[in-house]
Amino acid sequence: MGIINQQLFSEMSSLYFHNSCSSQKSENTILKVRNLKTYFFLKEGILKAVNNVNFLLQSNEIFALVGESGSGKTILSLSLINLLPEKAKIVGGEILFEGKNLINLREKDMTKIRGKKISMIFQEPMTALNPVLNIGEQIMETIRYHFHLNRNDAFYEMISLLKKVKFPEPEKRYKVYPHQLSGGMRQRVLIAIALAAKPKILIADEPTTALDVVTEREIIELLLNLKEEMNLSLIFISHDISLVSSIADKIGIMYAGQLIEIGEKENIINQPKHPYTVALWDSLPAFWEKRKVKIKTIPGTVPNLLNLPSGCVFHPRCLMKKEICSFKEPPSREINDQIVKCWLY
Repeated sequence: MGIINQQLFSEMSSLYFHNSCSSQKSENTILKVRNLKTYFFLKEGILKAVNNVNFLLQSNEIFALVGESGSGKTILSLSLINLLPEKAKIVGGEILFEGKNLINLREKDMTKIRGKKISMIFQEPMTALNPVLNIGEQIMETIRYHFHLNRNDAFYEMISLLKKVKFPEPEKRYKVYPHQLSGGMRQRVLIAIALAAKPKILIADEPTTALDVVTEREIIELLLNLKEEMNLSLIFISHDISLVSSIADKIGIMYAGQLIEIGEKENIINQPKHPYTVALWDSLPAFWEKRKVKIKTIPGTVPNLLNLPSGCVFHPRCLMKKEICSFKEPPSREINDQIVKCWLY
């Protein structure tokens, strides 16, 4: 395979992205992300947290983003609602929702999208909730902000939302504070807040972190039921590929700020293409009965995003690398309905 220059690489990436777009009904696409770049501008240098990311989200679809901690999943999700930390900035690309490029919107216009049409369940419910306000007040605050209801109407809507997320005895317990609730109950409150404005897209950022197995299953089932009931499109972020493979329609594998493989769930499970995706599967215990693969660790560590390796970002840890991998970034290629960034193809 010949070496390509950077301009050609960019053109090829766009070509493969548009090919993947055309293979799906455009009327079902609710969100298009094209060549998105979000960088942190630090004293130490430029940190490329999201680097040339492309994907589509379809109506009523569950798209899972998977990767190790520090791979850029959360910053990607925060970019979608333009709620970035200090020193982070979107420097390129498009986020197309309902015909609008959200990157170009003024903050005044973005507030009509954020929380109302695209909502997010944040990590760590204990820090995401206000510790000095009871949960009822926090939910009503969101309802009144988006719908300008009076307090009495907002109260009944709040009770309805708590019932929707299976919060026990909401009429009696809406005055409790976050610290008085279990992790699972706090997560239900966050889900209620995220759904208060009846969004079209819900981003769930590690919604089951630190929950026990039983509670995790309950939260997952709740999200799946709400997705169907409210006709939601769901972006589900996790480091656990086995978890998302049981619920997602489509899975994107993220590494060092890049989406290195995207495909339908069945393909990512049965025919993973990228060596990193294969390594993620091999690092898990037997996922199903017929899988007789010994657990393997992935050598090395996630690279420092301030000092990314040249070439393919995964090559220092890859057991299948070629010579070209160390100095030339691979293009995105479409292989059997999967998009993969790897010189093996």
